[in-house]
Amino acid sequence: MSSAGVPRRAHHLLKTDLFLRNTFYTDLNDRALVSYEKAKAIGLSFDMKIDDILHLTPKFWQLHNDPISLQDGAALTLLTIQYNLAAGTIARYAQHRPDLVPLVEDLLQFRKHGQYMLTEVGHGLDIGNIETTATLLPSGDFSLTSPTPSAAKFMPPTVPAGLPCIAVVFAKLIVDGEDRGHRPFLVALNDGKEMCTGVQARCVPFRDGTHPVYHSITTFTDVRLPRAALLGTLEKPGSMHENLMDIISRVSVGSIAVGCFALPILQCVATIGTLYSLRRHVGPSADPARRVPILSFRTQQAPLLAAVTNAYVVQAFQRWAIEHFCAASDPRLRRAIAVVFKVFAVLHAQESGLAVSDRCGAQGLFSHNAMVMMHSAMRGIAIAEGDILGLSIRLTTDILLGHVVFPPPSDPTHPLARHEASVLAALRATLAAHGPTAAAARLLPHCQPAVEAIGHRLAHDAAAGAPGGRAPLVDLFVAQCVARDAAWYAEHAGLPRDAQRARADAAHDAALPLLGELVAEMDVGEYVGAPIVSDARWAAFVEGMVVHEGEARVELFGEERGMVAVEEEQVKPLRAHL
Repeated sequence: MSSAGVPRRAHHLLKTDLFLRNTFYTDLNDRALVSYEKAKAIGLSFDMKIDDILHLTPKFWQLHNDPISLQDGAALTLLTIQYNLAAGTIARYAQHRPDLVPLVEDLLQFRKHGQYMLTEVGHGLDIGNIETTATLLPSGDFSLTSPTPSAAKFMPPTVPAGLPCIAVVFAKLIVDGEDRGHRPFLVALNDGKEMCTGVQARCVPFRDGTHPVYHSITTFTDVRLPRAALLGTLEKPGSMHENLMDIISRVSVGSIAVGCFALPILQCVATIGTLYSLRRHVGPSADPARRVPILSFRTQQAPLLAAVTNAYVVQAFQRWAIEHFCAASDPRLRRAIAVVFKVFAVLHAQESGLAVSDRCGAQGLFSHNAMVMMHSAMRGIAIAEGDILGLSIRLTTDILLGHVVFPPPSDPTHPLARHEASVLAALRATLAAHGPTAAAARLLPHCQPAVEAIGHRLAHDAAAGAPGGRAPLVDLFVAQCVARDAAWYAEHAGLPRDAQRARADAAHDAALPLLGELVAEMDVGEYVGAPIVSDARWAAFVEGMVVHEGEARVELFGEERGMVAVEEEQVKPLRAHL
């Protein structure tokens, strides 16, 4: 149980051989397979039921917040695909098709691997134009085909990994030569050892700096599917776009779910950075009294305070986002809440991760100290379930067209609320002055900053209104937001540069005494494997390294010639030339 009272259902796994195994020197292919084992162990620890997946119970969100994700980002990637995207999509149809229930159970119990295949190599976020087709045959079966190289599905890990693998594959339904819109189809990909007939997977080289995943490029050649493989009906929908948004609704759930990973990452970064900054000292070794921890320097304190502040605010905003997401009946509002939370959480986790890693010097560059891997993981999360720029453009468009309205600010006069209103007013003015087509070039670069401004205000309201809130952290968060658009606050909020700095300094001074207490409350020390956090861990880490020793001898100045010989034969002619 965490200090916040949230169950940590996978905590016991930390003591198992699977999670204690040192993989720093393990072959990448073997590491990728180990991540499947870890994903299964974590998933079974949560004992997820169909009801948890369908109704997004607290257990579902706890999975995406559990700090066990710090142990292996690849395992959590596999797990959220399997539980949210694959099982979640199938479970929705299983409510009216009991024959699908055993398949969902197989996925929840990890008797099968599950994948979700939507995006294509040649289309990316342009999912409305994916090319994969499923053609209804006279026999009543379907023929699933990738008609061009650009129609290949990208990135789901579809190569064999020990268990049979099925996928939810999105394709255009073709009936009597007519395109009837997109549908999800159930497709068997491999039996755990070999690919199924007509399915071809090419493993993409592993991403650098992260736990390896078998990301793949997958194509289909006349793969025969039974009628039951179709999830949905044969009828042509009234709106192709609304149909597509409806059948991929688990992507919106995924956007907010993967954004939740930012919280344990922020907690881990803050913990590693703080402990290292207390352990690392500067000053003469011969005079311990003059040695001081680097945490005593303000330049070291600032990114650490920013990290704990971001963790505090992300946690408060996450509670708000999940509550309002689950309560919303309008799919557009649900998508909007998921997007604004994901953009906020990802950006703050990325910035804090990089800043704290930099303050750990050379140690921050190595994967065994986790920070560079977590930063790379957040880059992947920023793209998963829609990259934050593309999502921001779509959300801003919906806001400007009046399709989405967020709850009003608790205090419209607060600087963050005024900033949000000003940013959106400027975009509306641009749209009115130039029209949709001409305004696009002027609006697109400002869509993500607009979503960030909305997120700042919503996150502030959530943190300021949280029970047992810490005012110094809220003040420091506001100072961070002001620094992001300092010119606007100087021009419109009566905060010239000196006033901004004074407020930031005051917030820093008030929050600094809380640093140790906040890191302790995060309670992620057991999940942090970075050796730099303590002398004992560092010593054990060094002891486990591969040792190279020998008795070889290398002459520094040439065989049987000393410095005098070198001087006479090489240096003297050079000096004469000079």
